[in-house]
Amino acid sequence: MTRLQLKQGPAATRVLGVGSYQPDRVVTNDDLSKVMDTNDQWIRDRVGIIERRFAEKDELLVDMAVTAGRNALADAGVDVSEVDTVIVPNCTMPAPIPNAAAQVADRIGIKAPGAFDLNAACAGFCYGLGVASDLIRSGSAGKVLVIGAEKLTDVVDPVDRANAIIFADGAGAAVVGPSDEPGIGPVAWGSAGDLVDTIYMRDHRYIYQEGQSVFRWATTQIAPIALRALELAGLEPSDVDVLIPHQANLRIVEAIAKRLRAKGAREDMVVADDIRYSGNTSSASIPMALDHMRKAGTVKSGDVVLMVGFGAGLSYAGQVVICP
Repeated sequence: MTRLQLKQGPAATRVLGVGSYQPDRVVTNDDLSKVMDTNDQWIRDRVGIIERRFAEKDELLVDMAVTAGRNALADAGVDVSEVDTVIVPNCTMPAPIPNAAAQVADRIGIKAPGAFDLNAACAGFCYGLGVASDLIRSGSAGKVLVIGAEKLTDVVDPVDRANAIIFADGAGAAVVGPSDEPGIGPVAWGSAGDLVDTIYMRDHRYIYQEGQSVFRWATTQIAPIALRALELAGLEPSDVDVLIPHQANLRIVEAIAKRLRAKGAREDMVVADDIRYSGNTSSASIPMALDHMRKAGTVKSGDVVLMVGFGAGLSYAGQVVICP
């Protein structure tokens, strides 16, 4: 009988470095009020956004992913020759093929890697991080570059005040590698396919979401997923130094934090509010927020970071990460 041989990877993984990129164009609430029926106070009250970044017409999702990926590799001190897999979570590539990952890898200078896109919408980065960690632990990969990147302005009706005020463009990346001690906890993920009609592409052109339904779902269902990620990692809510939920809406972020504090999370737990100046960048929002918080000094190396993403599908995922 022929016997197959299986590889065995390291017992643990960690995030080696992170990086991000945002377009130069800043769009304020007052700017939006010139093209639709809205105003600064209305937007701040409902979603907590002050400004966001829009890419120019000729700036592509792949362009943003390349810069974020390069920044993450530099932060990690990892040479391109060490990376053998590239994953690009996104939901806004202009066409299903070719994928973003192979193009991004080639432009960064990573030769012949495993390269694939992953679409779990706003949960995409957490899905990608979970897959990267498991690929390394199984021996299928050595070091993995995960880049959440979105150009949401390509799929948002510019005069739709329900959505155009929320979404923005950008990219966030992480380099994942082997570790002697666990630096990435098990992923807690799942989906609610019966709610597919709450967020979808209308006429294959513009994103649509049933705002109130999504708000109710996220504010009641996501905190338990975060608690599940802690349980899988063998931690308690009081162990969390930093909470980074997907930056969908500041009211949702605050509701998740409140529920976790009711379960024992500390009052001094730092809560990401990157949405205030970045908007909702879908799969880019969690790594971008982490990178911004590290640069601002609100998150430090060794902090216990609880990440949880959620969005169209409906899909959700979360894990605990030790900040690099």
